[in-house]
Amino acid sequence: MPGILVVEDDENLNRGITFSLKKSGYEVFSAESVKKAKRIASDNHVDVAICDVNLPDGNGLELVRWMRNCQNVYIICLTALDQETDQVMGYEAGADDYMTKPFSLSVLLLKIEAHFRRRKNEPGTPKIHSKDIVFIPGEMRAFVKEREISLTKNELKMLSFFLQNPKQILSKTQLLENVFDLDGDFMDENTVAVNIRRLREKIEEDPAAPVYIKNIRGLGYIWDQEVSQ
Repeated sequence: MPGILVVEDDENLNRGITFSLKKSGYEVFSAESVKKAKRIASDNHVDVAICDVNLPDGNGLELVRWMRNCQNVYIICLTALDQETDQVMGYEAGADDYMTKPFSLSVLLLKIEAHFRRRKNEPGTPKIHSKDIVFIPGEMRAFVKEREISLTKNELKMLSFFLQNPKQILSKTQLLENVFDLDGDFMDENTVAVNIRRLREKIEEDPAAPVYIKNIRGLGYIWDQEVSQ
């Protein structure tokens, strides 16, 4: 299910956008500040971000720049300003589209639907296959038995790293160094075990008897299925 992040400090507008998107079948995350938006985007897979430019704890354009640098996400800026220079600044920060308040929720939904339609029809999108799993690296999306699953950023990075190194024993140290942001909160080997468990719960038919990610006692973990593109 596609994930959409709504960053808007106007409670009524945020609630209205969120309700409309959920009704249309999207997974929606809501934030009213830059700080909360970054936390949500770091912990969840976000396909589209709808960002207000004026936020209580900072400029929304700073958030747009941050997301553009570390996320593969389609960004729509919202603002009450309608001057051409403001729109130029939004695009220069990395926004893909721009809407001036007040705006039609129907038009916003059409823009989002058009984005997903274009992405679906893009030819030659590389895909990685492994048994019942399909992973699209360029979009950081994963499917199990043709059903899209929702993974956090770290779960997606871990899945990607395993698929890049199938049939190889990967130590906890290797996973820590290649998957997790070590300059953030302190990470230890237990972090790997916790994230492995969560990933198994989402991709394994029986997490207690995994067929994809197997534990090699005393050494680490191995992706125990063939991988093809």
